[in-house]
Amino acid sequence: MTPEQIAIVQESFRTIAPIREAAGALFYERLFTLDPALRKPFRRDLGDQSRELLNVIGQLVDALDEPDDVLPAARRLGARHAGYGVTPADYDTLGEALLWTLALILGDDFDDETRTAWTAAYALLSAAMRETPDDAPV
Repeated sequence: MTPEQIAIVQESFRTIAPIREAAGALFYERLFTLDPALRKPFRRDLGDQSRELLNVIGQLVDALDEPDDVLPAARRLGARHAGYGVTPADYDTLGEALLWTLALILGDDFDDETRTAWTAAYALLSAAMRETPDDAPV
């Protein structure tokens, strides 16, 4: 990712941060519409799950300019999700739901440049999450 893309992702996430629970609810609604089978790994209350999701995304977004920190964190997160039954192929659906949610919330501010930046961020993070080495701490 370029420094400009990182700045765009970080700035646009600040818009979403105050409405974390609502953003998470929209994300999960879209995710389960795209693939109802993905509901199974999410057994917790979705309000709590939504807050946690946006907190984790926020931590990853904040660390995008520190690849030595963010990529191992993403790998550990991927290992945890693999334990819940999330497969590498599921990350495509997760990405689609994330971009849809961002477009809905950001509206006109989700322009081509912002979409490209978020797509790059998600590609970077999801690639690390798919790696899930056997020795990654869970």
